[in-house]
Amino acid sequence: MKSNIIELKITKVLKDYFNSTSLQLINESHKHNVPEGSESHFKLILVSDTFENMTLVKRHQAVYKALGEVMNEIHALSMHLYDLKEFKANPEIIDSPDCVN
Repeated sequence: MKSNIIELKITKVLKDYFNSTSLQLINESHKHNVPEGSESHFKLILVSDTFENMTLVKRHQAVYKALGEVMNEIHALSMHLYDLKEFKANPEIIDSPDCVN
């Protein structure tokens, strides 16, 4: 049975914190050298007007602040953060590479 406890935590926190137009959280742990069923590596695609006029660093800081202690439960979080205007102009998200180990 697949466990997605951490994935659900992250999704809930971000939905509660950001007024998002779109939120996708993809568990990419299977691409890394971790036990089957791990929740250690995620890709986040978050579209929110909260990010309007914010630098990329400030956007990342806002996500880290929102997640707080949840960040201690994962190894990596790849973030693709857009305001709605940016996302409509370029909605392409690059695939993450597989782990070499």
